[in-house]
Amino acid sequence: MSNSLAFGYQADILRDFPNLSAGVILAQDLANGPSPAGLKEAYLAEQQLTIERIGDMPLSEVGTLAAWRKAFRSFGVNPTKYRSAPEALLRRLTKKGDIPSINALVDLCNLVSIRYALPVAVFNTGELSGPAEVHYADGTERFTPLFETEIENPPAGEVVFSDETGLVIARRWCWRQSDQSAARPDTSQAIIVTEAQHEGGEDDIKAALNDLEGLLGEYTGGSLKSGTLGAKQASISI
Repeated sequence: MSNSLAFGYQADILRDFPNLSAGVILAQDLANGPSPAGLKEAYLAEQQLTIERIGDMPLSEVGTLAAWRKAFRSFGVNPTKYRSAPEALLRRLTKKGDIPSINALVDLCNLVSIRYALPVAVFNTGELSGPAEVHYADGTERFTPLFETEIENPPAGEVVFSDETGLVIARRWCWRQSDQSAARPDTSQAIIVTEAQHEGGEDDIKAALNDLEGLLGEYTGGSLKSGTLGAKQASISI
């Protein structure tokens, strides 16, 4: 496995999704584990603010989520059957009233996700080989669902994140991560990605990226390299 960190988008993804903006953090020497009290308090407070902010508004009408629904439909995915990660997270929050703590990395990413109604994924890179890339699947890639062992092959044309061997770390763009990529208490190296599909999303991405860097600095430490990707810059690496 390669210890280098790299993430990017294939050219046809940037061509087909002109509003795409992404914030990426390549993180090393992280100290993950159970969320400390300060992070738990901040996370719970953000959950309550988010519930109050959304109120009775249907999630499908939240602008950032509506843009992701449109993106899903464009590559043949029903966004009600397969909800984007931020919509699924907000759906759980608004229906059940809270989101349980998992670990510091996951919690701080979920905190920022519900704050901006954007996907924020943290990918453990321990089992990745080479750079992670967002691209259209060709049908040969391999995906293992979280907490499962059976391998799935995403259909050709689905947007996936994978490494250079075809190991998929996220299906249906920002629907669900793989078992291999899940951040666990011992995760020390990771790629963190937040993305927007709505017009003018770059400002939200920059704000979310700033918040993520601050939370990482406070609660997990580590060496961080960050950048914004899109039409002008397709990739980032260490």
